[in-house]
Amino acid sequence: MRIIVHLSDIHFGRVDERLLAPLRATVEAVQPHVVVVSGDLTQRARSEQFKQARAWLDTLPQPQIVVPGNHDIPLYNVAARFLAPLTKYRRYITPNLAPEYVDEEIAVMGLNTARSLTIKDGRVNREQVERLQERMAKVAANVTRVVVTHHPFDLPESFNEDDLVDRAPMAMEAFSKCGVDLLLAGHLHASHSGNSARRYKIAGYSALVVQAGTATSTRGRGETNSFNVLRIEGDEIQVERYGWKDETAAFEVATIEIFRRDGNTWQPLGTAPDMPEAITSDETVAPQTVSG
Repeated sequence: MRIIVHLSDIHFGRVDERLLAPLRATVEAVQPHVVVVSGDLTQRARSEQFKQARAWLDTLPQPQIVVPGNHDIPLYNVAARFLAPLTKYRRYITPNLAPEYVDEEIAVMGLNTARSLTIKDGRVNREQVERLQERMAKVAANVTRVVVTHHPFDLPESFNEDDLVDRAPMAMEAFSKCGVDLLLAGHLHASHSGNSARRYKIAGYSALVVQAGTATSTRGRGETNSFNVLRIEGDEIQVERYGWKDETAAFEVATIEIFRRDGNTWQPLGTAPDMPEAITSDETVAPQTVSG
């Protein structure tokens, strides 16, 4: 078995400080093989925010696969946004925009979807996808293949399709050819998991798509702060969502969903007994188009 902790949308600059130590303790207790952070480490891509993010990441288990989000590109500094959009991210977080971790059971590879030309939208290009295919071609056939992006390839039904990463159909066709099993993303501040078959009609193929909420941001958009733990064992993946509980001042398991691979398709087996269907706050606000 391999365990992945999936964090997203940390947003240093708009962090709920109460959550940082309990989150770190929970992640350590899970004992992950890999920690994934799917973007938006900062609120406004300022040096101090990146320094805070770096210092906190250094307290978490290694190895880590981290990709940037749209908030990690400067918004108000126009020159930096267009001429050197990820300079601070590369300086303080990692110079590698295509990180990877590969062992005998899992291959976890990051793709950068953050772009200067949009405020919030993301994009992948053919060159990135071709490089990913080349990297995946070196992975043994029995290894579970995982791709990490900030912007999502699928959405909960209540979200606007504008929130999908641009050129997603092109990328999904390529993913089908190199056998990508699992797509991890953030951006929406909303938890979600399912397979890609409803949105992408690719014969004999569907990936498991898992969305993380915001782990620590004060901008929850109606969902309590949360993160995912994925337990991968052969043809089965268990997705555990941990949600913040004010009553106990701790992150606790809120849902468990199980998915199984049949050939090149991932299918849901259902939720674990006595688990609720979703992580929500006391007053659930219906998700809307993301504003950045």
